[in-house]
Amino acid sequence: MISLTQLNGNTFTLNAIYIEQIQSFPDTTVTLTTGKKFVVKESEEEVTKLITGFYRNITLLPLSQKKEGL
Repeated sequence: MISLTQLNGNTFTLNAIYIEQIQSFPDTTVTLTTGKKFVVKESEEEVTKLITGFYRNITLLPLSQKKEGL
């Protein structure tokens, strides 16, 4: 689960597994697999970092990743 902030300042918790896409219109819009959309204050990059942290926390992503070419 990740915590996000609506444009009106209210915070909510979202199950990141249901996120299908994130776009900036310029406001950040999170679209779920159900088609429901949330417009949030966090940037697209911030939401991506929160999702990555969530996946690592539930061990869907490794704790460290090797970068290609290094």
